[in-house]
Amino acid sequence: MTGRRSRPPSARRTRRPRRAAPARRALRVRRAASLGALTAALTGGCGLLPAGTGSDGRAPVTVMTWAPERTGATDKPGMPAMAQAVARWVNASGGIDGHELKVLTCDDGNDSVGAAACARRAVREDVIAVVGSYSQHGRSFLSPLEAADIPYIGGYGVTGEEFTSPLSYPVNGGQAALLAGNGRQLGEECGRVFLVRPDTVAGDALPKLLDAGLAEAGAARSVDVPAPESAREYTAQAERVLAAAPSGSARPDCVTAVLGDRTDTFFDTFRRARDDGGREVRIASVLGGVDQSLVDRTGGARGPYEGAYVTGWYPVASDDRWAPMRRVIREHAFDDNRVDPADAGVQTTWIAYEVLRRAVAEVDADRVTARDVHRVLDDGLSVETGGLTPRLRWRFEDLLAARDHPRLVNADVTFQTVRSGRLTATGTGPHDLTRTLSGP
Repeated sequence: MTGRRSRPPSARRTRRPRRAAPARRALRVRRAASLGALTAALTGGCGLLPAGTGSDGRAPVTVMTWAPERTGATDKPGMPAMAQAVARWVNASGGIDGHELKVLTCDDGNDSVGAAACARRAVREDVIAVVGSYSQHGRSFLSPLEAADIPYIGGYGVTGEEFTSPLSYPVNGGQAALLAGNGRQLGEECGRVFLVRPDTVAGDALPKLLDAGLAEAGAARSVDVPAPESAREYTAQAERVLAAAPSGSARPDCVTAVLGDRTDTFFDTFRRARDDGGREVRIASVLGGVDQSLVDRTGGARGPYEGAYVTGWYPVASDDRWAPMRRVIREHAFDDNRVDPADAGVQTTWIAYEVLRRAVAEVDADRVTARDVHRVLDDGLSVETGGLTPRLRWRFEDLLAARDHPRLVNADVTFQTVRSGRLTATGTGPHDLTRTLSGP
């Protein structure tokens, strides 16, 4: 004891931090563990668990989410905004397997040049994946990603290339499943079906898909009505539908519009033309064109969408299986009105980031590369999404071998109807469109 007291004060000062450091580290570990346990408890049983904490020193992982945001045509600003909210949520919970998640966003401008520019930026920034994104220009963005071995996880599914590229990992059936499903739904409810769709390269593929679903239901082929993608009104297209002679079927004729953000513009024009003396025609669309927020802001049960037929990929937005996503939006998107939980793009981004989380955790390394993520996805990573989709897995034997869509692993759709102002599931669903998409 005497020897210790004889040491100078400076020696005693240098020892205190070393004695206290283990206690501080233990406190940090306990706090991180408590936060992880709390977050897991909040989402337990939903299949969408936040990332747990990992060991110190793990390098951040960087990903990108892109979508057109200010083009005045088919914009999806909610997808990048949802990605940023997910990053805040994940990082507040300790990161993905201990890795901080960094999300870059990019506006592809809804053109091929912008899409290619976003992809080249993803390569320069050394992202490990492009996640939960939307673009109509698959040829432009997939080539740079393939050259850099960067996976494309959970695209919106609007291009055929997303279902053919070996670097693409779709989480839904894309536009193909929606249109084929819409055809099957309307084939059971309607006489003649008119399809109002974009007069674009991507839009040119839609009549064939709708007709495949109609044929499955034993109905006649649709009437194709191409339309400008970014028009301010659609009088010519509305009048073409209303001027056609009735089919003579006991079932009503129907018009389905698949114009993205301009779907409501068409139906507003169509309603006014019909009110001026046009015949009665039932309306329909797919999720992304008509959703709950659109029904709400146009009058709900008293609005023009009451009774409309809608085909979607996932359960209706009010389903309890979306509760974890709604909680993240409420707590981490703050007042960002771009993030609508009823939007199919936002929902797709949510599911895509769950795939990313599982993939990074499966790699289980201090530094994760794009090639690592590609490898674990190809090696049979199985992702459960709490019933929002079937189990997702992209081994060769898991691919559904649908014609023109060899990367398809989820061909499920849901049939919905607007009843009393709410999108409501109809039938037993979900409906598997694999056979329809496989074709003869």
